[in-house]
Amino acid sequence: MVRQSSSGVPERSAQDAAPADVLARVRAARPSLAPSERRVADAVLAAPGQVAELSIGALAERADTSAATVMRFCRTIGTGNYPQLRLALAAAAAREHALGGERAEHGGTDISPTDSLDRIVSKIIYNEVRALEDSGAGLDVEALGRAVDAVAKARRVDIFGVGASAFVGQDLHQKLHRIGRMAFIWSDRHAALTAAALLGPGDVALAVSHSGETEDTTEPLQTAAERGATTIALTNDPGSTLATGADLVLTTCARETPFRSGATVSRIAQLAVVDCLFVGVAQRSYDASTTALEKTYGAVQRRRRPARRDT
Repeated sequence: MVRQSSSGVPERSAQDAAPADVLARVRAARPSLAPSERRVADAVLAAPGQVAELSIGALAERADTSAATVMRFCRTIGTGNYPQLRLALAAAAAREHALGGERAEHGGTDISPTDSLDRIVSKIIYNEVRALEDSGAGLDVEALGRAVDAVAKARRVDIFGVGASAFVGQDLHQKLHRIGRMAFIWSDRHAALTAAALLGPGDVALAVSHSGETEDTTEPLQTAAERGATTIALTNDPGSTLATGADLVLTTCARETPFRSGATVSRIAQLAVVDCLFVGVAQRSYDASTTALEKTYGAVQRRRRPARRDT
């Protein structure tokens, strides 16, 4: 079960919080935490194995906060209480240790000024694979199912995204259009607001933003919500303005550094979630979707030049 915490970050009940994704959940929740809880998150992320062996008082001292704040942090990330957090961190630390050899081979995750081109390639691929794994572990399948239901039943689907997020929106638009769904993509703020103003019950508005704080995206989604449309947010921050204002939240877990802000890793994670949403929708009308995909593929194939043959 998913619910909203007092900080606006979606929580899971204790039994729903899988140990494998606890660090991914901490990273996703961190931007929206209060400063005192953020210090707890930093301590957890810096040394999950060490924290797993600390008492609640020792962790509070390390994070320069109180035991009550540590307990609030536990509830925010969905572990319920401190003993459950310690168990989840122990399991996560074991997994991180197993990956340690691979991480050492790649020389860490951040790009350094002295990295060779081979090392840069290795680090980027490593980061992108980890982002996909973490996003898959942290994705709320219940929310995804409700999003699939909403899109499958929608009269129309309007997608909002600017900059790099617009490319993700275009991908979803093309996919839905190919199976006969009425979908539109808006990357201009004024056009997005105009489209949102015409939505109503039975329509779906989906907004894409890694940070969840891009006004060009948050405002159209808010307008769509005011008109009664079902709203879906695709973001890396479940406590962001975009997420807290949406009916349904689909999250990614991609770590961007200042050197690689707007990196491909976040787009790849978003595209993976878009694929999950699209396949779920297409599956609801399997035969019709298959026929539509075959027709659209055939139409393009007929316009392609034949392959050259050696004589």
